[in-house]
Amino acid sequence: MNTSNTSAPSASSNNKVMDRVGFKVKQNKRTAPQTLPYLPHWHFVGFLGFFSFLRLLGGRGLRWALAALIVGTLGACATGPSPYPPETEPTPATTPSVPTPTASPEEPLPPAIQRGKSRWTPVRWSDLPGWGQDNLHEVWNAWVRGCQRPAPGQAALCAELRQLAIATPAEQHAWVTSRFQPYRVTEPDGTPPTGLLTGYYEPIMSASRVASATHRTPLYAPPAGLRAGQPWFSRQDIDTLPAAQAALQGRAIAWLADPIDALILQIQGSGRLNITEANGSQRQVRLAFAAHNGQPYKSVGRWLLDQRAIREASWDAIKAWAAQNPQRVNDMLWSNPRTVFFREEALSEFDARFGPRGAQGVPLTPGRSIAVDPQSIPYGTPVWLATQGPTLNLQQLVMAQDTGGAIVGAVRADLFTGWGSWADPAYTVAAALKQPLQLWALWPR
Repeated sequence: MNTSNTSAPSASSNNKVMDRVGFKVKQNKRTAPQTLPYLPHWHFVGFLGFFSFLRLLGGRGLRWALAALIVGTLGACATGPSPYPPETEPTPATTPSVPTPTASPEEPLPPAIQRGKSRWTPVRWSDLPGWGQDNLHEVWNAWVRGCQRPAPGQAALCAELRQLAIATPAEQHAWVTSRFQPYRVTEPDGTPPTGLLTGYYEPIMSASRVASATHRTPLYAPPAGLRAGQPWFSRQDIDTLPAAQAALQGRAIAWLADPIDALILQIQGSGRLNITEANGSQRQVRLAFAAHNGQPYKSVGRWLLDQRAIREASWDAIKAWAAQNPQRVNDMLWSNPRTVFFREEALSEFDARFGPRGAQGVPLTPGRSIAVDPQSIPYGTPVWLATQGPTLNLQQLVMAQDTGGAIVGAVRADLFTGWGSWADPAYTVAAALKQPLQLWALWPR
């Protein structure tokens, strides 16, 4: 668990598993058409189906059908020009033009790049642990989505990137090594830091559209008059002061049965609700981060640890303590003055295949999107990530597409693990993930 109690403001949507819980907070938070082969894929599928049909005809039927096909083809040629240009020198349609790598191990390295909270030191590709062994196809869609809002200097590469979505792994690898230079991300003075990798996810929870005897904890939309960067009522004020409650009158989006679940959703910054409407119907919607009350974030897990009420800051331990101490639950919740407000988003079947939008403004991809400190790594930057620990052993390409209030520093990242409920891997991996990290930013040559 990340024990940082930072109160840094969030830039976009707030999606964090609590620092092993409660110690980190993430505040804030299609592909372009692919190049078609000369023979469109639907024609290819049609021919496959036709020849499967020929096999069913048998010998005589097969000869009859082939003859008909030849005659039909000749007749079609005589009726008018084809809508496609004549194929003169066939080339493989699935092989885009890929530049040949030009960098050699003997080439001098470029100068280092100084950023606000980090220094990028150029290295050879051979210095990246595991480089060449990752399945780049798994990150390509996340990269293409990132081209909706590309990193500085990368817009011109997006056309090539989209074309390479249908390339072979070897061609994708060759393109990356020819177009990008790897840089080791270090502290501003060049010192290699002991980085930290944690995880976050999108929780799925049950909710009610109206308050009831069982669902009494509201999730609010932003109140009128809330201004970014200016402190508003604290969490305790919202629960106790008439003025705060009056400002939130009619702003409740949904109601949860457990106030700790509401806190989890606020710390994650987004989530999916299986919501029961007033008429009894059910549907799934997404809540996305809209704003927070401008108060500092404090970890309830840290608060309990400091009081020696629990021995480990996990959500299971926190919930167990709450069940045994119901009279003190509000004290625990009020120890974190920050409250997050949401906006409701319709969740289509297509949207449900992706995570929420991160700070870059594009949907997050499980296992391939990370939250970073944007003053260390710009959004949209491809990043080589290496980590070894009890939860994950990873050496792979990821995309910097999000940020969070606790994600501060040169080599600090949060891995988006997906969406799910308490028993799903998205939660269990994110909740357990806390291990050393190394990062290499890939920047256009």
